[in-house]
Amino acid sequence: MAAVHYAGVSHRYPGADSLAVDNLELDIADGEFIVLVGPSGCGKSTSLRMLAGLESVEGGHIAIDGVDVTSLAPRARDVAMVFQNYALYPNMTVGDNMGFALRNAGMSKSDTAARVLDAARMLELEPLLDRKPGKLSGGQRQRVAMGRAIVRQPKVFCMDEPLSNLDAKLRVSTRAQIAGLQRRLGTTTVYVTHDQVEAMTMGDRVAVLLGGKLQQIASPRELYDNPVNTFVAGFIGSPGMNLVDAPVVDGAAVIGELRIPVPSSTRERVTVGIRPESWDLVGEGSGAAHSGLQLTVELIEELGAESFVYASAPSPDGGWTTPSGRIALRVDRKLSIALAETVRLMPKLEELFFFDSATGLRLS
Repeated sequence: MAAVHYAGVSHRYPGADSLAVDNLELDIADGEFIVLVGPSGCGKSTSLRMLAGLESVEGGHIAIDGVDVTSLAPRARDVAMVFQNYALYPNMTVGDNMGFALRNAGMSKSDTAARVLDAARMLELEPLLDRKPGKLSGGQRQRVAMGRAIVRQPKVFCMDEPLSNLDAKLRVSTRAQIAGLQRRLGTTTVYVTHDQVEAMTMGDRVAVLLGGKLQQIASPRELYDNPVNTFVAGFIGSPGMNLVDAPVVDGAAVIGELRIPVPSSTRERVTVGIRPESWDLVGEGSGAAHSGLQLTVELIEELGAESFVYASAPSPDGGWTTPSGRIALRVDRKLSIALAETVRLMPKLEELFFFDSATGLRLS
């Protein structure tokens, strides 16, 4: 096990105008499970591959267990990589695949077999040790790839979107297995995904990247409760936070019929952040005589215990906007709402967030 330190690390791909990773500063504690998350092209996989030695470092340095590994070859870093596409040898059995790196390193057959058997027990692969990858399901192949990394007993696990090829149900069960396994082994783990739900359910801390820059790193709960900017606020959560850009008049954001007090530092416009669960439904029906924001239901996602309703203003308001043109709200399964129905919403004022409309940064 070992701590990992990125010190001002940058990388630029040949011919690119901009940096793929820009001055990354990141400390990962010994035994920590940290997730790098963000949209495609944000630099998360590049950051992981630099740690593993598969990409060069243009600026800064990377240290593992206090040792600068920036110029070391991949095999000298004691890092085990788990790839998205499994990368198993089709002509070898499960046991041979798992023990391949150990045999190449000169370990005896008996010691290799013992390590492979220990890992196979952890991953419930014992009955499959004599099969070849072509006879396995996607989930079983991914466990074999995990086993191949585990038997090496490395200082650091690097996992690059290992669940992206699995179906939805299998992803849920496998991510729980990976998280539980990491806790038992206590090995420092850096895990890359574009799926924010996966990030929130697996990581001790989550690092959110955009355009090669680190936006925020915190525990999943802290990211959800205290996003530093509009990108983190909209990216973390499913559905993401409603981000309503609105004019400010006499110290209040004007959103339709709503007047929401804003921080004193706010000037002409402000972005108000409202989580889907932070709305109160105060009236349904086109004739409802209630205050609140009047919207028309466009889409309903039924999830069993709850529903997510997406609604928009009946006519262009001209003053307030959202990135999607819709407002998302979470409603209890006991409430019945129909498509094209008119609803009125009131935000829970104590749960609102405020961001600078120009910079996207959180306002105090």
